[in-house]
This record gives sequence, structure tokens and C-alpha cells, in this order.
Amino acid sequence: MKSASQPARQCTIAHSIVIQGIGLHTGARTEMHIEPAEVNHGIVFERRDLPGRPAVRAKAGSVQPSSYRTLLVANGVEVSTVEHLLAAMLGLGLDNARVSLDSGEVPAMDGSALHFVEQIRAAQLTEQDAARPGMRLLRSVEVREADRWIRLEPGCGIEIDCRLSSSHPKLSGQHLDYRHSSDAFTRELAPARTYGLLADLDELHAAGLARGGGLENAVVFDDRSVINPGGLRFENECVRHKVLDILGDLALLEASLEARIWSNGSGHRMHHELVLRLASEPDLCMRF
Repeated sequence: MKSASQPARQCTIAHSIVIQGIGLHTGARTEMHIEPAEVNHGIVFERRDLPGRPAVRAKAGSVQPSSYRTLLVANGVEVSTVEHLLAAMLGLGLDNARVSLDSGEVPAMDGSALHFVEQIRAAQLTEQDAARPGMRLLRSVEVREADRWIRLEPGCGIEIDCRLSSSHPKLSGQHLDYRHSSDAFTRELAPARTYGLLADLDELHAAGLARGGGLENAVVFDDRSVINPGGLRFENECVRHKVLDILGDLALLEASLEARIWSNGSGHRMHHELVLRLASEPDLCMRF
């Protein structure tokens, strides 16, 4: 029997994928192609709408800290809102792929990772002749902003205990204790949609964000309850989506992390800082 620390084989997809949709923040219509790639290629985004098809790899060194999305920048090019796609890839064990876009943002679909999961499964994962890199946490590490924080402790596999920090009556107290596997990801996290407050919309628009957002790709709350006609997919859908976001940001480590993760109100900016520390401080982790 394999130990939890023994990495699986790297995987790519057997067939190409084409996905079309609207960017959550830009509102631009995007066609995205996901194609097989060789061992150790990683997940690399290409901007085929730009001269020379410049590329940026999904890794810690490419992340540009941001509060409302995960933004990758390299080689004079940026690709934004990659977190849901990366979560789906990590969740299913897809290590190597070429992702080309005709705009600068991954399409939002319904605001969850479910469509990406369905398409990756339909394209069929295929094992490759190399072990997946692993990363074992050696000591605890924490990133904190006031009363919000995310802390990692040594553990086996990936376990995430997550709580939302919000005064909103429908968000306050939402909690999830999650142990990662491909099946658990597909069942418990992939359908959970991104969310926001109606009261924050003007501020987001002023910052150039959420221009493509709406009830078809986000869960929206007024000051008392959800306003989406279909309601919620889970009673605690928002904290499930928060765990999905954490996994999408951890995918930037390009390794199977072994750690116990505790989150209280953390967001992308804290996740990015944490990933950069894990990638740059060799005393925190052992790679294998």
C-alpha cells in the first residue's frame, strides 16, 4: 500500500478541450483551449490574442497579489481569475496542460469549478512516466491580517478547516472541515459558486472588477439573504467555495502539499503571500 507521502504519477489529458464563456471581472467573451502537455511542463497559459503568443506558467513566482482574484503576470503578459480552473486541475490531478486564451481572463462559467471538472473528466486523464512532485510541511507557518488568518501545520495529505469571517447573517459562522480527494473535491467543492454582497458592487465596478458578474455566475446577497432565484446549492456554499479558492491558490506550488490548513476569513491576498513563502523559504518544506 502506498504511503500518503508517496507521490502519484503525473497526468495530462488525452483529448483537447474547448470552453467558451464570459470573464467575471472583464466581461470579455473568451474562448479557452486546454491541450495535453509533456512531463514537467506544468500548467502554462498562452495569450493567443497577442503577438508571439506570450506565455505565463501557473507557479508561485508568477502570482501578482490581488484581493478578489488570482492574477498571473510574466513575460509582459497577464492572465487573471485562474483560481477555479487551477482548483479543478489540482482536484482531479491534472499536472501538465497548455491553456490558450483569446483574452486576458479565464471564463467564469457559472462561478464554480463544476464545468471545468466535467470537461477534464470527459477529456480523460492519462498517466505519464514521471512521479508527481511532493511537498511536506516541516513546521507551522501563518499569514495574518488583523483578525483574519490562514495557518498551515504539518500533516498527511491535504486537510482544510475553514471558517468565514463576516457579519452578514447568511455568511456568519459558515464552516467546513474538508479532507481532500478527487471524489471529495468533485462532490463537495466543485459545484460551489463564487459569492459577493450587493452592497459591494459599486466599489468593485469602480476598481474595474465584476464587470461580467451577475446572478448566472455568482451567488449574490442583499443585506439579509441570497437574491439568486434558485437559492443556494449547499447551505454552506460560500465556505465551500472559499476552500475551493484555497486549493486553486495552492496549485501554484506545483506539488502535492501535505499539510493541515486552518483558515479564518482568509482571502486571495493572504493565500498568495503564503504560497510565496512556501516556495521561497526552504526551511518550511521538504520537496520530494
